[in-house]
Amino acid sequence: MLIVAGLVLRLIDLAVVQRHFLRVQGDARALRVVSEPAFRGMMTDRNGYPLAISTSVFSVWINPKEFSADATSIRALSKILSLQFGNTQKLILQSKTKQREFVYLKRNLSPEIAQSIKALAMPGVYLQQSYKRFYPEGEIAAQVVGFTNVDDKGQEGLELAYDQWLTGTAGKKIVTQDRKGRAISEVEVLQRQQAGHDVVLSINRRIQYLAYRELLRGVQENNAESGSVVVLDTKTGEVLAMVDQPSFNPNNISQQSKESFRNRAVTDIFEPGSTVKTFSAAVGLSSGKYTADSQIDTNPGWYRVGHNIVQDEHNKGLITLAQILQYSSNVGISKIILSLPPGNLWQLLHAVGFGQVTGVGFPGEQAGKLVNRAVWPPFALATLSFGYGISVTTLQLAHAYAIIADGGIKLPVSLVRIDQPPTGTRVIDAKLAHQVLQLLEVVLLKGGTGVSARVPGYRVAGKTGTARIVGIHGYEKHQHVSTFVGIAPVTQPRLVVAVVIHNPRGEKYFGGDVSGPVFEKIMEGSLRILNVQPDDPNSLIPTKP
Repeated sequence: MLIVAGLVLRLIDLAVVQRHFLRVQGDARALRVVSEPAFRGMMTDRNGYPLAISTSVFSVWINPKEFSADATSIRALSKILSLQFGNTQKLILQSKTKQREFVYLKRNLSPEIAQSIKALAMPGVYLQQSYKRFYPEGEIAAQVVGFTNVDDKGQEGLELAYDQWLTGTAGKKIVTQDRKGRAISEVEVLQRQQAGHDVVLSINRRIQYLAYRELLRGVQENNAESGSVVVLDTKTGEVLAMVDQPSFNPNNISQQSKESFRNRAVTDIFEPGSTVKTFSAAVGLSSGKYTADSQIDTNPGWYRVGHNIVQDEHNKGLITLAQILQYSSNVGISKIILSLPPGNLWQLLHAVGFGQVTGVGFPGEQAGKLVNRAVWPPFALATLSFGYGISVTTLQLAHAYAIIADGGIKLPVSLVRIDQPPTGTRVIDAKLAHQVLQLLEVVLLKGGTGVSARVPGYRVAGKTGTARIVGIHGYEKHQHVSTFVGIAPVTQPRLVVAVVIHNPRGEKYFGGDVSGPVFEKIMEGSLRILNVQPDDPNSLIPTKP
């Protein structure tokens, strides 16, 4: 009877007196708040092709207090996870010593490996589901799309710019677990899982690939240091392609150089050289003092400005304003700009966007440099007229030429697809923009610096640029930036393509010779991809020898 009385008293003690305490202790051992990772939004090109998608992966972690740290268990785990036995053993023993309850062994594992770990049924070994980013286009769109880290957070490119939009909200729920940590039932949902939003880019995957391929070829053939290309839709301001060399594989960034991560088209600035002559000619035409047929004497091929000399590659003698662009005469364009009010050129360059970010929203975008002087020294103004003393990005240069292509209207630049074209701002008179477009077409005629950029079947307007690179001792004699920017078709402009190749170390270095052929291939392929009708079919007919 004493034993029975004791059991009854103990039962009362457990069921009544200590009921709350025991329930809390039981819940602490059986109930767990688990997290459900959210699916990161997908990034696609303008036609829905995936550029960044998330795939399901697993992480293996252990609770050192529950895990039996014998050599057999550690060796089995190390073999499946492709880890060194000694390193794994050291990590687990150190965690036990420090009384930790959570230690990652390896993250981002495939479902197949996770299943092998699960089959071991080791106490204290757990799997955690998450998502890993995968980039189907690899190097082709790497600098634009960017990449995420091991926690699926944007680190570079548009993955970083749109991180909050792409990132979903992880779910949280209370579940009942058995003694092996397996979820038996769901008790309560604390927070529902919400997937991230998708982002549809303005990029056309086919044009992006074309631009990447041709830029890579151009950089390799000219043994260049780097290069970048931007393809803009002149009617919407959308970026159809943006590529850089060297590139990297975003699916395996551990083996990549951080130098290749940056998007050179928006982060690297350079002096654009003779591509600025387009706007200098526009200033001359807008003054009313000059026309396309106005003649300027460039004899004897050089021009003294103060204590300095402005020089041409070849003496062209008496030439028209149109021929100044065609032959890319530094002397001719300097004489025009120095004959006009000093602030006129700066005002136009500022109006078309130089010295300002484009507003495209890309991380690390540079504004370039455009100094507004209270007093313009003649030589500073002269060099500005042919693209020195100003620094720009490839995107800025393409954007400025898009204004001419669109009849003087400045549209916002977008890396996201636009379904309704925005309203732009007029910064150049329509008649003046048309005149400049006609002048740029002359550059690609016989004898012009841009002959290599001609596209069969289409009328093309464009401008070459060659500028020396500044080094520790001033302008380097054998280091150049070679540029070509062009518009096509001239009758109804649709595309602007800007090609910039840094420091070509082959036999050629002029913009027309280095960047012109790259432009021709990209423009021709892009127009055909977009099914733009040729406006110069006669150029497709071979001429008789």
